[in-house]
Amino acid sequence: MPKGLKRYYGRGELHFVTFSCYRRLPLLGTARSRNLFARELGRVWQEYGFLLVGYVVMPNHVHLLISEPKKGTPSTVLQMLKQRVSRKMRKKKNIVPRGQLRIPFPRFVGELPQFWQLRFYDFNVYSHTKKNEKLDYMHANPVNRGLVKHPKDWPWSSWSSYSREEPGLGTIDAVNL
Repeated sequence: MPKGLKRYYGRGELHFVTFSCYRRLPLLGTARSRNLFARELGRVWQEYGFLLVGYVVMPNHVHLLISEPKKGTPSTVLQMLKQRVSRKMRKKKNIVPRGQLRIPFPRFVGELPQFWQLRFYDFNVYSHTKKNEKLDYMHANPVNRGLVKHPKDWPWSSWSSYSREEPGLGTIDAVNL
């Protein structure tokens, strides 16, 4: 861990984590790549037993709101998730289907030295107010970045689970702080 970086685990708090693609490139810039990420998140969720309270998958970064897992720490969860997504994405040729928004994308992800930026940002969420603040921030992210006009139009987030009580791409765990 870098000098001066301290993670606070074992307090029973939620963790708002943010991690980025290598050099903030839009390596999750296709629906296919974001769907792959969502599938792997679901697998890691089942394997490590953490609560998934919220998420948004953006073209160049991801926000998750998670509990501490039954197995390992949030750092362990992110290590596994990032490794699995990276390995699967590096195996695939990223073809953009006809009619899908083209976001500038490296020709071959496999040519990059890595898929993810090292490390991640972690903020301990200690109250109901902070939980709602982080969820609102996540769900507004695609709108603020100009990808959609309304959060309902971005399927790679937990917005639909909260607003319409419909499952999105993954199961959301209700948590009261």
